[in-house]
Amino acid sequence: MIETRDLTKMYGDLYALNRLTLKLERGDVYGFIGPNGAGKTTTMRILATLLNPTWGEATVCGYSIYNNAQEIRRLMGYMPDFFGVYDDMKVTEYLEFFAAAYRIQGPERRRKVDQVLDLVDLGYKRDALVTSLSRGMTQRLGLARVLLHEPQVLLLDEPASGLDPRARIEMRGLLKELRNMGKTILVSSHILPELADICNKIGIIERGKLEFDGDVQTAIRKVRQHTVYLVTVGEGKNAAARELLEAHLDILKVEAREEEECLRVTLSDSVHDGSFIPELLLQNGLRLKMFKEEEIDLEDVFMGITKGITN
Repeated sequence: MIETRDLTKMYGDLYALNRLTLKLERGDVYGFIGPNGAGKTTTMRILATLLNPTWGEATVCGYSIYNNAQEIRRLMGYMPDFFGVYDDMKVTEYLEFFAAAYRIQGPERRRKVDQVLDLVDLGYKRDALVTSLSRGMTQRLGLARVLLHEPQVLLLDEPASGLDPRARIEMRGLLKELRNMGKTILVSSHILPELADICNKIGIIERGKLEFDGDVQTAIRKVRQHTVYLVTVGEGKNAAARELLEAHLDILKVEAREEEECLRVTLSDSVHDGSFIPELLLQNGLRLKMFKEEEIDLEDVFMGITKGITN
């Protein structure tokens, strides 16, 4: 659905985008992660045919960005981070205006407007002025606008930017619903844990260069070289458990976390299964209260792969 090859954008000697190569299949939800100035918005504007690259190739639904801009725009919905709205219009008037621009006419136009309002849960605001909407409602209205012509591909640039916690949860639920509808989505966000919940692939970009491209679990394995477990035993038995575990050949090190009253157990290089740990502790008369693999989230992945360099 989306494919780029050596896509590059330069401003003078500055690489805003440096030989970006990625591929999204039908139904993919691709989380595009990077600091400000990394090249996320530049990529989306090029794919939306709003910005010409310096060199490289990109196709959307099989159409080249160079020769088929009109075809791409019919198949794509692009929602920028900040977009203008007509404050003196009602919500339905705003959407009908854009539906007319997409050449949706007559009763079909009203049906499409009602459909997207229901999808983004704004039906109860249909007669409200756009200027009266909150930031979260405005973001949902923007999403409703890009869904009017039923695009196959969505480019969403920071859709949760500036939203309060409730509005972010609502936006995340909406993105899941779009995923279930089979839309192919390229979404950028600074709220990394939320991307892990909805994306099947992620790309980490820094200073215009794609540093990682793949699924979340592969990214986690790349950052974490060893398998780590958190273990809690009966009160006052941490020292005995630590001594027992440190003596095991499959354990690299054991650290005490005083604030959590647990042990952090790191397995050796070639060992990934720690199921022997509970058995070892129980066989030696220690009561096990907690045993779980230490989780790593997208924030840890992001910090482990990037270097904090911006353009």
